[in-house]
Amino acid sequence: GNGKRMDPTFHYRDSRTAKGVETILSRIPWETIFNESGIQFMPLNALFQLGAESPDRLTKASHFHGVGDAFNHWLGGRPVVELSMASTFQLYDPVRKSWSEKLIQATGLSKQQLPEIVDPGTPIGCLSDSIVQFTKLNKMQVVATCSHDTGAAVAAVPVTDRTRWAYLSSGTWSLMGVELTDPIINELSMKLNYTNEIGYGGSIRLLKNIIGMWLIQECRREWEGQGDVLDYETMTRLAGEAEPFKSLIHPADPRFIPTGGMPDRIAAFCRESGQAVPETKGAMLRCALESLALLYRKTLQDIECMTGNKVDVLHIVGGGSRNRLLNQWTANALNRKVVTGPIEATAAGNILIQALALGHLDSIEDARKVVSNSFPTKTFEPVDQSNWDSAYELFQSLETISKSCTK
Repeated sequence: GNGKRMDPTFHYRDSRTAKGVETILSRIPWETIFNESGIQFMPLNALFQLGAESPDRLTKASHFHGVGDAFNHWLGGRPVVELSMASTFQLYDPVRKSWSEKLIQATGLSKQQLPEIVDPGTPIGCLSDSIVQFTKLNKMQVVATCSHDTGAAVAAVPVTDRTRWAYLSSGTWSLMGVELTDPIINELSMKLNYTNEIGYGGSIRLLKNIIGMWLIQECRREWEGQGDVLDYETMTRLAGEAEPFKSLIHPADPRFIPTGGMPDRIAAFCRESGQAVPETKGAMLRCALESLALLYRKTLQDIECMTGNKVDVLHIVGGGSRNRLLNQWTANALNRKVVTGPIEATAAGNILIQALALGHLDSIEDARKVVSNSFPTKTFEPVDQSNWDSAYELFQSLETISKSCTK
């Protein structure tokens, strides 16, 4: 009630979320949760974070914010929750376009503790007098932009025509999806564990959270701990020189999520599936990157199945778009054109949504033209299709070996 953060605070991947999942699912079935929210199962979702809180803490709280919303409020904006982030909390109903009373009740919060929801691109006040005095800045406006990083990144996808496109926000983790006008909440999207998040202009991001460059980063970290320091350019060269399709993994297997021992985990999967175990660092890296490209193919096929529309081009944004080898292999695996860039899509989208809010740009189409005109992009055309089709057949058979399960 005094406007201060309630201590203690917890990291969103804190192990306490396991307790939150247990608590929430004891109060409301998963099917109801998905049908109300359209959000995939992830223990880090705010619904389960709140389920891990004590009733005493929940009672004492005056209101609940996302991190971006809290900073906006501390800067001087009125207390609100911005929609792109609110839609990921698993407390919001994207069909009724309001907080879900069923889900809020399951957490132990009251609706009064959840602030007003505002669209991304909404001015919510000005810098406070104390901040202006301390920083000597002008009394500039505070704008609730897309505070969800993927929401901002998708707003900066440089689409300038009516091509049917999908996006891949590529980094440590990958988020692959399409932009729709309405959510897809049905038995198939629940089974495939897809999510319906909201972006700029009320658009729906139908997407899947999947593993990304984490596989490579963890291999690098393990080797560095053994005294062999490799830069990413060297790792890419080693992967490119290794024999193609010698062995594959299924990156969605939960064994690849924890930190530590990634090369051993990859080797164990290959051994269990009766494949050759990668014997060199290049072979290990090639196995991971080829498998990741094939996982992207599986994900895109699922998206096309759910939407009933074929995708013509995949836009890759984010830090992972710098990996030329993976970009080419993704084009090969998908048999689609791949366009990469910008690298800093989240920052660009954030700025452009503020520009839209303040009237410097008229539409999201104008904003995307600015991106297209401001950042270099690179196009990758598919090649070597027959070999990638054969590899995909093997990749599909690995799903039965993977311990991955759909909630």
